[in-house]
Amino acid sequence: MSQAILWGLVAASPLFVGAVLALLRTWPPRWLGIVLGFGAGALMASIAFELWEEGLDLAGPIPLVAGVVLGALAYYLADRVLDARAAKSTDQGAGAPLALGALLDGIPEQLVLGIGLASGEPVSIALVVAIVVSNLPESIGSAADLLKGGMTKSRVLLLWAGIALICALATIAGFALASVTGDDFRAAAGGFAAGALLVMLVDSMVPDAQKKAKNVTGLATVLGFALAAGLSLAG
Repeated sequence: MSQAILWGLVAASPLFVGAVLALLRTWPPRWLGIVLGFGAGALMASIAFELWEEGLDLAGPIPLVAGVVLGALAYYLADRVLDARAAKSTDQGAGAPLALGALLDGIPEQLVLGIGLASGEPVSIALVVAIVVSNLPESIGSAADLLKGGMTKSRVLLLWAGIALICALATIAGFALASVTGDDFRAAAGGFAAGALLVMLVDSMVPDAQKKAKNVTGLATVLGFALAAGLSLAG
């Protein structure tokens, strides 16, 4: 269990650290767009080389595809709720969908991490770096947009601390549930994270990056993809 607590905190901490970095300085829109584009590429690599590929190896296409559909629907419906709230409030801005995506991605992803730890699977340094590469830009971009939208610094920190804590607890929950779950559950959980991320990337993260960084977005996205894919394959 101590391993699950340690790695749960390590995997979730970039979410909070990114929010702190957004508070420490004002990020120019172009740089923020580059960070978002880089993070989007890293998340694409995570979907392709970790969530999707591992899900197929574990249980085949059916549990994986079912998870992808459920994850996509969960993000879509939750984002519609956020849109309705945003129409009545001025303190969310473009950062709220990214925060939602981080939550819907982090919970199932870290559940799977906890289950793997309970099964005796080693955690590679390359995997940890890949998690940082994908999560850090996501939280920086979201926190910066939330601040620009009028949310107070204390609320932004509290929001991302809560998301990081929930994701860390998911690792512990996965460790505890390992004995009653199988490969089908792990594949479906990974698929859920992939589905939520794909909708978030298309609807929010990539358009926001393109709006801020213009023609540099594509290059930043490819660099993020290349680095995260290389780390995933190395791990």
